[in-house]
Amino acid sequence: MKRQQRNSWGPTHQQAEQHYLVEPRHLAGGGDLRHVTEYLRASGWKDRSKSRGPIVFDSPDRMVRVGFDPTTPPGGWAIRANATKYQDAWHAILGPQVPVEIVAGFTDALTKPRSAHAPDVWEPLQQRGWKTKQGAHFTATSPDGNAFMQFHRSAPGQAHWWAGARTEHGRTWDATFTPTTPMHLLQSFSAALADPQPVMRPRGHVPHSTRIRTTSVSVLPSELGTWQQARITAARAAAWARTAWATTQPRRAPAASAYASRTGSAR
Repeated sequence: MKRQQRNSWGPTHQQAEQHYLVEPRHLAGGGDLRHVTEYLRASGWKDRSKSRGPIVFDSPDRMVRVGFDPTTPPGGWAIRANATKYQDAWHAILGPQVPVEIVAGFTDALTKPRSAHAPDVWEPLQQRGWKTKQGAHFTATSPDGNAFMQFHRSAPGQAHWWAGARTEHGRTWDATFTPTTPMHLLQSFSAALADPQPVMRPRGHVPHSTRIRTTSVSVLPSELGTWQQARITAARAAAWARTAWATTQPRRAPAASAYASRTGSAR
């Protein structure tokens, strides 16, 4: 899996290939896993995947792990974070058919600094015309009625975040998040879920559903590679900026503390 993931995007020949722009994105199917994994790699995450085994990436501080395993029930994406001084442990499970563009809304946010603004999970949905309903659970439903996001209370003291989509064939995917999941990550997920922009899928990878709208486009492999590489370049630039900022910060306070300790004046 590692070697396959590190290959350049797309074939090297320059014959145009048929792709489809699919909307709504929540019904577009899983997509290319590299959309998620190559961004994590470019952001400095450690690839711990084994050959022919599940995909596993660890954050630089080893506090968060992102994995993808289609064979172990329930299959799909499993994201887990250890507890810290300021944050309880949390985990998220996203089915294998959650579109990678929506998964990336969540996983990309793991690589970025948290905004100073208070997060609101429902705001991106409401801005895109999703209907909200207050009942036993607070639920937002997409304008087409085929996707939802919900804060689900199953019993006193028991709750979880839940999202999903369905077609005329039944449920397509589910995603669940513990109530301790950081709100800014959930807001990034809901923003990606509600994004009205179509997503691209190659021929043969578009789900069969009358609820999907498609537009056929011819794309050169070089064009596809350029679009995908731009996303990777942005991740690398952001990772470099964070590292550069951290290494240029003054370390006067620790040095003063160490000096005071050696001279016996500390405390």
